[in-house]
Amino acid sequence: MRVAFQGEIGAYSESAVYSFFGSSVEVKPCKNLSNVFESVKRQETRYGVVPIENSIEGSVNQTYDLFLEYDLIVCGEIVLKIAHCLIAHPGTQLNSIKTVYSHPQALAQCRKFLEQMNCKLISTFDTAGSVKMIKEEGLMGAGAIASERAAGIYGMSILSREIGDTPNNCTRFFVLSKQDSRHSGEDKTSIIFSVKSVPRALYHVLKEFAVRNINLTKIESRPTKRTPWEYNFYLDFEGHRNEDKCLEALESIKDKTLFLKILGSYKAAIEESTFNF
Repeated sequence: MRVAFQGEIGAYSESAVYSFFGSSVEVKPCKNLSNVFESVKRQETRYGVVPIENSIEGSVNQTYDLFLEYDLIVCGEIVLKIAHCLIAHPGTQLNSIKTVYSHPQALAQCRKFLEQMNCKLISTFDTAGSVKMIKEEGLMGAGAIASERAAGIYGMSILSREIGDTPNNCTRFFVLSKQDSRHSGEDKTSIIFSVKSVPRALYHVLKEFAVRNINLTKIESRPTKRTPWEYNFYLDFEGHRNEDKCLEALESIKDKTLFLKILGSYKAAIEESTFNF
């Protein structure tokens, strides 16, 4: 079984793959999030794992937008504990670092630490990829923000650990597939919908969940990118879409929405996971 993820070997997304599928699974690194979706669509891999939101910096907007382009199913959820390290060439001193590379979200999650360093920040496509780059290009006076595991993989040194702004830093990932997941009794469902721009349109949709005592765990709006100031809503709720009350709610909102797409039902990630190997 092969699983696609975005980033280089040692990325947090790779750790999320192993935490969900186990350490024996074969992984396929992809440069872009769209490549992960494409890999599952073309059945080059059976599954893909993509970040959907971070507990500090919020949603990964590109992932949400890609769900509108691809007809893939969300069949699993992972919540991974994130512990950022500042990584550099062996023998490098912290006060010699002038430039720090990493993914934009990682840079943002370590804002306080980086402000104290007063160095130049450069965004890259991946955390582990930043470590690999400064090693292969021999960039001295440069550091990368990534996981402890990435430092070990690329033979680099950790200058500082736990540099994130908050210890409660977690990233939520979705598992992509072409196959649906079974009812587990501890499920969540994710949907996308849009409504007419009229008074109480959104209220009438949400009311269908409230009257059935269905707990909503997230709602967020994103521009449709078709017409200015028109939005799609992304909604997560507790329960499997094949449960009677969830099925009733979804049926009842069809005539209250302009567009409705069920991304999938999946077993909720109850606890934060960590992975090291």
